[in-house]
Amino acid sequence: MAEALVDFEQLAELPAAVHDFVAGGSGAELTLRRNRSALDAITVTPRVLGGVESPDTTTTILGTPAALPVAVAPMAYQRLFHPLGELFLAKAAANAGIPYVISTLSSVPLEKIAAVAPSWFQLYWLRDRKTVRALIDRATASGCRALMITVDVPVMGRRLRDVRNSFALPPEVTAANLVDKYTEAHCGVSGSSAVAAHTASAFDPTFSWRDLAWVRSVTEIPLLVKGILDPRDALAAVDAGADGVVVSNHGGRQFDGAPASIDALGSVIDAVGNDFPVLLDSGIRGGTDVLKALAIGADAVLVGRPLLWALAAGAADEALALLGRELRDAMLLAGCADLAAVADLVTGRS
Repeated sequence: MAEALVDFEQLAELPAAVHDFVAGGSGAELTLRRNRSALDAITVTPRVLGGVESPDTTTTILGTPAALPVAVAPMAYQRLFHPLGELFLAKAAANAGIPYVISTLSSVPLEKIAAVAPSWFQLYWLRDRKTVRALIDRATASGCRALMITVDVPVMGRRLRDVRNSFALPPEVTAANLVDKYTEAHCGVSGSSAVAAHTASAFDPTFSWRDLAWVRSVTEIPLLVKGILDPRDALAAVDAGADGVVVSNHGGRQFDGAPASIDALGSVIDAVGNDFPVLLDSGIRGGTDVLKALAIGADAVLVGRPLLWALAAGAADEALALLGRELRDAMLLAGCADLAAVADLVTGRS
């Protein structure tokens, strides 16, 4: 039984190579560790005697009502962790009343996922522009409420655990949204990552702000730009027509040397202003982390790895319920009746 969200990693029974695929970062995993140490170093000064009994955690994120200031992060190939894959976790998100972000590389077609949960669609920039346009149109037709375009993967970071494990997808787990479902990701080669080989062949490293403006021109649903760390890029996203940004270093899986996402959050908010939606991704492991991010100024957070561990343990509903309890407990202890009160807390560093 899990007493904290982080406990699900120990409950997930996975092959070692699949565990490493989730747990690992790029390079020496400096940024991966930095995400955690930076969150741990943040202090929040609680308020007292607020007369709070039942904190209100409800909010609206990019027009989507949410019971928690949380969305399920886009994560690929979830049938690696459970036979139902994305459908299992998406249903849990629906039960929890939070948005589920469908990955371009989901192992279940996006239409089936969008049918079971309030969904956003995450888009990688592919070499084939027709496929990009088709994915945008499919997401829109399926009722996805926002488009989240990931901008920090011109190439996949060198994830050494996958290289050492010669990681490749099993034949029953495919990129269900793509025409060519069986790809280089299934072709294991000793001393290399097959998933990285697929990324190199499918993703377009020349993706630019001009292309992002084109995305804005072909869809009217809210557009989020994920992978922002520099305030100048946040302002460029605003200029390109984005409706919000996600401050993220891809969970420490891309440039190993990037700052912790939580350390970049404040300067991005200062650049775009408090009225522009800013979400945080990377390193969130529990309700207190959510409170810290909101206290610094985030509107909401994305939660990733802990929910994959819970998915593998067949406990996605339990994990999201536990996350809600953790956040409400943190708000009570910090003296916050609602999320607006969280934003007024004073933060520092230990």
